Amino acid sequence: MAPFVLLRPFSKLLALARYPSGPSARSKFYVREPPHNNPDWLKVGLTLGTTVFLWVYLINQHNEDVLEYKRRNGLK
Repeated sequence: MAPFVLLRPFSKLLALARYPSGPSARSKFYVREPPHNNPDWLKVGLTLGTTVFLWVYLINQHNEDVLEYKRRNGLK
């Protein structure tokens, strides 16, 4: 019985905490349409710049790996 006595002050708070029901219930999380008329050019620039950088780095690394493979195996 001791735990119930400790929770008695919080019983009103717990009674009020319930899910809203009916058509008046709105979700806190909703999906908005992205603004197609006004894109965020900073994000677009960062995305494209990062993509170009990663592709250049990947191709450069691949070429170095191929040269190292040929050197180690005496193919060149």
